[in-house]
Amino acid sequence: MTAEAGDVERFRSPAAFAMLAGVVSIPASSGEVQRMRLNRGGNRRLNRGLYTIALSQAWHHEPARAYIARRQAEAKTWAEALRCLKHRISRPVFRLLQAGQFGSVR
Repeated sequence: MTAEAGDVERFRSPAAFAMLAGVVSIPASSGEVQRMRLNRGGNRRLNRGLYTIALSQAWHHEPARAYIARRQAEAKTWAEALRCLKHRISRPVFRLLQAGQFGSVR
């Protein structure tokens, strides 16, 4: 993940990092219809790394399971809830990359 992210100092915020990873939904509104769609852009390898982390947490980490359950209660599908979890995970990953500690996390 460190190699794919490159120099994290180039990002203004965790949101910019999430956009690079492609875990942020993008607006696809037309007229009065307000909606968001899946972002197929961004760094696909970084996105895959975040997906793997999110999937592992969704299976084995109780707080992540609760987060997904809350999202599904908001009428989101499993895939949409997992995308939300990926976005949520991207923030601490960004902070760890900034601190240079990502490789030491267990």
